[in-house]
Amino acid sequence: MGAILVIGSSYGSAKVNSDSMAPTYSSGELVFLEKIDAGETERGDVVFYRTANRYQGMPVLQRVIGLGGDRVRQSPGGPVTVNGKPLAEPYVKDGDPSGTTPAYDVVVPEGRLFLLGDYRANSYDSRYFLAEQSGSVAATAVQARVLDSRAGLLLWASAALLGLLAAVGGLAAGTVSWAKRRAVG
Repeated sequence: MGAILVIGSSYGSAKVNSDSMAPTYSSGELVFLEKIDAGETERGDVVFYRTANRYQGMPVLQRVIGLGGDRVRQSPGGPVTVNGKPLAEPYVKDGDPSGTTPAYDVVVPEGRLFLLGDYRANSYDSRYFLAEQSGSVAATAVQARVLDSRAGLLLWASAALLGLLAAVGGLAAGTVSWAKRRAVG
């Protein structure tokens, strides 16, 4: 039962509702999520978050590009740089890291995240909110991280299923034993 509670409280899923994360995740695709605390977020994570003042309060999937204290820059047609180092972004759709936005150069406030979609020409992300704390989102808005691999989730689900089967088997054996003792006595 413990494994079931862990899975029920630590993992979830969501359906992708736009192409802003293409080609990594397509509209209509089901993604598996691992619930995390704000301090567990890392650069490169695809996170599931919600803010009241953006996207009509709907949850969004975007990739973490910058953490609190990072300087994030980009010139049109050039790579995104974090703290002066160009990011290797093989996940960006059509190899275009800039999309259609003008140049930007921001320092991410502490406790906040700079987030971008993988399909930069079709993502309404941190670049469009630069006037609001450098376009960043509070790290506490993150509800979960998308699992890159389903292997961990499958292992937990297998353990929960085996535990459940063992519990049912034990209950059945106990019931049969009780019934036999009662019939004899």
